Amino acid sequence: MWCGLLVLTASTAFGALAPLASPELKVDSGDTAWVLASAALVMLMTPGLAFFYCGMVHRKHVLGTIMQSFALLAVVTVQWMLWGYSLAFGPDVGSVIGNLSWFGLWGVGSAPNPDYAATIPHQAFMIFQMMFAIITPALIFGAVAERMKFSAMLLFSLLWATFVYDPICHWVWNVGGWLHKLNALDFAGGTVVHVSSGMTALVCALVLGARRGDRKMEPHNMTLTVLGAGLLWFGWFGFNAGSALGANGLAVQAFVNTHIASAAAAMSWMFVEWRFRGKPSVLGIASGCVAGLVAITPAAGFVTARGALIIGLLGGAACYFGVTVKNKLGFDDTLDTFGIHGVGGMLGALLTGVFATTLVNSAGAEGLFRGNPKQLLIQAVGVAATMVYAVIVSWILLKIVDALIGLRVTNEEEEQGLDWTQHGESGYNL
Repeated sequence: MWCGLLVLTASTAFGALAPLASPELKVDSGDTAWVLASAALVMLMTPGLAFFYCGMVHRKHVLGTIMQSFALLAVVTVQWMLWGYSLAFGPDVGSVIGNLSWFGLWGVGSAPNPDYAATIPHQAFMIFQMMFAIITPALIFGAVAERMKFSAMLLFSLLWATFVYDPICHWVWNVGGWLHKLNALDFAGGTVVHVSSGMTALVCALVLGARRGDRKMEPHNMTLTVLGAGLLWFGWFGFNAGSALGANGLAVQAFVNTHIASAAAAMSWMFVEWRFRGKPSVLGIASGCVAGLVAITPAAGFVTARGALIIGLLGGAACYFGVTVKNKLGFDDTLDTFGIHGVGGMLGALLTGVFATTLVNSAGAEGLFRGNPKQLLIQAVGVAATMVYAVIVSWILLKIVDALIGLRVTNEEEEQGLDWTQHGESGYNL
């Protein structure tokens, strides 16, 4: 399927300039300033994720864990600029992928695009979406921290961005995408970002296998993890409120919903952990705030603040129990990527179909509680399609990378630590 689609898209790659925006469209300076600021906030989330993850690993893997996130700022930027953006948002081919007529940002300039960003330059929309494309694969590697080769991580990320993220992004957010036409609601990336990365993380953990030695090791530096959680919370305002693509009332609602859901989930996780573990942990409340951010992402621009509160409360509790699944089933999701992003993304996408209301966003839909049970079914279709596609294609890509260069470091390299064996450095010269 993919070979045929790529041939078809390549045939239009350099035939003509991409259609330009209508001449009557004008750039709004306020909207543009907000979207650019939001893009910067989302960019900050990737270093924030690096801090969040690196504090939870062994000290000998701290730089290797940071490097996985930081390197993707470079690699995915180039991929998105050259062909990723065109595959995701370019002119539709068969409702499943874009063609390559925007290859290298050909025709993507300062004029607004009426389909995606009628009041901001097309390049502003492109760079905002680029930051989503960067952080999504970075999320995955928390599941296989401390044991994946850096070279394998880079190759898999490049392939995954092209063959998993870009198509799913096209399905949901491209005006020609099949899930978009079905009216599956995903305001800022519940399915596109979190379900796709969460399910891929689970596949990666299963294919690579468990870490060697003691898997119950405590985080080596919780202060770094809390710093990372704070940066993620801060940057997420750009992630969600920026997805309104304008400085308007919808952005305000998404901003408010984001904060309320994160706070509610942090509180929910804390009390559930207190009840079942006996003590509330700092790692727990930090994880809870991220779980709430994940859960509200698809719903941020479609629900009221009251809906956001319920989504946050449910998201914190559900993700707490989600991270305990690995202990019962025996797979090694090192930093709970599936438990937080997979479970939180699925729950948030489904609850969007429950609490959505056109009183918040006239471009959305009414949810189950507003008399439209069909929307919940549509949300379930979107979640299921994303899960199945991400699992199958990710497994294939992992097998290809393993056959070409191998996925795991050796036993000796894992024991010595990724910092020295992969990068020749140490995070702590003590």
